[in-house]
Amino acid sequence: SMPFLLCLKKKKAPVPLGRSIFQKHTPPIQQNYQALLESCLKNKHLFTDDTFPAHISSIGTGALLKKLPRNLQWKRPHALHKSPVFYAANRKQLDLCQGLVENCWFLAALEALTFHQDILAAVVPQNQSFERKYVGIFHFRFWHFGEWIDVVVDDRLPVNEAGELLFVSSVYKNVFWGALLEKAYAKLYGSYEDLQIGQVSEALVDFTGGVNTRIKLTEAPPDLWDILTRATYSRSLMCCQTHLGVYLPSVSLSFIQTTKVLKNGLVAGHAYTVTGIRKVTCQYGPENLVRLRNPWGKIEWKGDWSDSSYKWELLSPKEKILLRKKKEDGEFWMSLRDFKIHFVDLVICKLTPDLMSQEDGKKWMYSLKSGRWVKGSTAGGSLGFCNGNFWMNPQYWLNVLPVEDSKKSPSTCNVVISLIQKHSTKHRNRAPHLFIGFLLYKNMILLSFFPEQYQESNRKLPPGFFTRHQPVNKHQVFLDEREVTHDFHLEPCVYVIVPCTLEPQHESEFILRVFSRKHILREMGGNTSFTLSKEIVDRYEGKIWEDFFTKHFEQVKKKILKFSSISQDPEINAVQLQRILNNISWRNFQSFRLNFSLYSCQGILALLDLNATGTLSIQEFRVLWKRLLFYLEVFQKRDTNRSGKLDLVELHAAVQETGISLSNEVCNLMAIRYGDPDLQISFESFVCFMLRVEIMGEAFRNLTQDGKGIYLRESEWMMMTLYS
Repeated sequence: SMPFLLCLKKKKAPVPLGRSIFQKHTPPIQQNYQALLESCLKNKHLFTDDTFPAHISSIGTGALLKKLPRNLQWKRPHALHKSPVFYAANRKQLDLCQGLVENCWFLAALEALTFHQDILAAVVPQNQSFERKYVGIFHFRFWHFGEWIDVVVDDRLPVNEAGELLFVSSVYKNVFWGALLEKAYAKLYGSYEDLQIGQVSEALVDFTGGVNTRIKLTEAPPDLWDILTRATYSRSLMCCQTHLGVYLPSVSLSFIQTTKVLKNGLVAGHAYTVTGIRKVTCQYGPENLVRLRNPWGKIEWKGDWSDSSYKWELLSPKEKILLRKKKEDGEFWMSLRDFKIHFVDLVICKLTPDLMSQEDGKKWMYSLKSGRWVKGSTAGGSLGFCNGNFWMNPQYWLNVLPVEDSKKSPSTCNVVISLIQKHSTKHRNRAPHLFIGFLLYKNMILLSFFPEQYQESNRKLPPGFFTRHQPVNKHQVFLDEREVTHDFHLEPCVYVIVPCTLEPQHESEFILRVFSRKHILREMGGNTSFTLSKEIVDRYEGKIWEDFFTKHFEQVKKKILKFSSISQDPEINAVQLQRILNNISWRNFQSFRLNFSLYSCQGILALLDLNATGTLSIQEFRVLWKRLLFYLEVFQKRDTNRSGKLDLVELHAAVQETGISLSNEVCNLMAIRYGDPDLQISFESFVCFMLRVEIMGEAFRNLTQDGKGIYLRESEWMMMTLYS
């Protein structure tokens, strides 16, 4: 007999269906942004969205209403600020603050998104403003159950009597993209109140269409730091959540009276954004640090490596200045050890599932199938109920294929399977999630168990098969969450996926997604659903530069280790850095060879060498490499005549492209300092120039108390000005 495989999570009472007709997922209202924009421009009136009106019904009907001020008003940004801005590229990423809606999960994911401007631009179209073609209409794009949809909103926002936004706001009071995006997300899911409860993993997928990896930190793998490093320096969005804890009632926050703030400064049951990592060099040795941000924009960790911790005195002055921010802005550092103790889950979202993959190559195949569990037909429930109806569930034939062009042929292939249930009502939180999961069966047995015509007919497997054979995932846990995802390492072979609900006769629509290097996916049975299969390549894929990194940096490491007994990761000096940079095959620079001088490499090293060793660590080199790729993209875009140099006008445009504000005087001085006699800036000089601007700007922001000036001890001044 089969073991009871199933639900270990606290079970909610099932909601009676009370219907005989299958209730399909209610798709969002589709509006044509361009047509509406042009109509408003032609008729010279401001857009008002009747499908999500400036009315209490758009806020909700439950507990959120009790938090609202008496004189709630809806106002457009022009009535709230004399010069409203939609999106300010030159502002620091983390400028959003949570409002009355308890949607830290949404905001933590949104802040993670801001670290990747190209992914952000897919969600937040950047050609929108309060000036050019302004008629009070804005639009945003979300990945919604297998497809990207456009959500249109007007710009009427709920405010109190003083004109302060009630929900998401920016620390820069004239910036409104966050508030408008939240409104669009609320419209997509029914109301602002429908954002009160959610999982950060849901928002990450809605913003990217990507795949999540969830790591339980109590069972963290021994290579957690390596995973964090790969995620940080590739295109990953990272968030985490704290434990539920003991309430500290002394904290006074008007909009979070019932929230549990712990004595250590963390908020219980709360989502945070992972904003960075750093290995620092203390007097007693290295320590791994994780940087996090509270979506409230306040209330920070009070333990080791917090803003006021004594631990910062163990670092070199430069490292301390560039890492520590003594501001109550919600962002803080903590040790990796404390991170694993005080946080429950780490969620990493990527466009491709390469984070855990050991296979070669950049290409991934992605397949999507839509399906449904229908009462009396395909809602068979799980094996644990021993009702003999498990075979009635939808079944999917998966053929995992080896990759022919792989340099090495691993015995197993990385396959990620994701099951997402659709809510049947317009409001995402009106009906609870069903407990869902899936079982995976190896089909090698099928080939001998059934005659050949059974395979060709594409018929579903009969009940007898499931009573005789064990699934690959024997300990499947069913969860009452929107998405259940599992990462498998499978032999190339034929498998069968059976998605199901925990209890039989529970109805819902679902989508099944499969990611692997190469596979074929089809539905078994007479009614095959529409299939979306495509090849996905992340052009910023970590593997692209990881291959280079391994090839060049590891060679230097071996040479150093050959003459050294040091066991820890070695570091590279300016000569070795020069050798690496000049051996790179820089894409789109084939017409001439880049030549980083030793002087330039010494300057780069001095800027990035925070612990004053005279060398770059692997981590510092990763920081440099990520910036180099970004600078190269900006440089190529602004080098319009492909001369390999920027003139003064192009330099101004390039600096602006990076999101940094510099005065004309500073730009001109930098052209004199870093340019040739004709004030032309080469790529090498542009790199040195931009690194200095970014690092000195970061130092100022960390040290200033009033935004106008800073105080430095003489030793700190010397360190920052002479060795940079």
